[in-house]
Amino acid sequence: MKRILAASVLALSMTGCATGTAPVNGIIYSNVSAPLMVTGSADKPNKVGRSYARSFFGLYATGDASIELAAKNGGITKIHHVDHKTQVILGVVADYTTIVYGN
Repeated sequence: MKRILAASVLALSMTGCATGTAPVNGIIYSNVSAPLMVTGSADKPNKVGRSYARSFFGLYATGDASIELAAKNGGITKIHHVDHKTQVILGVVADYTTIVYGN
């Protein structure tokens, strides 16, 4: 019984807990982009802004990946569409990027 418990604890300690929001996830590595939002704007976007957040082991997360900050970073006042990108490495580090396109 002690061996089973020790093996379970070891297996759980070797798995990462950092995750990202993506349409698909990989166990070892994920690097996925996907749409998040589209507006009715007919204007072709000529500016891009980004904002970021990062998580470590799913225990500590920091950053501001808001649409508002991404638009501000790109000098965008009229949003055309928004994408997001997630990258997860071995469940240890997860990055989430919001990408805003507009004018």
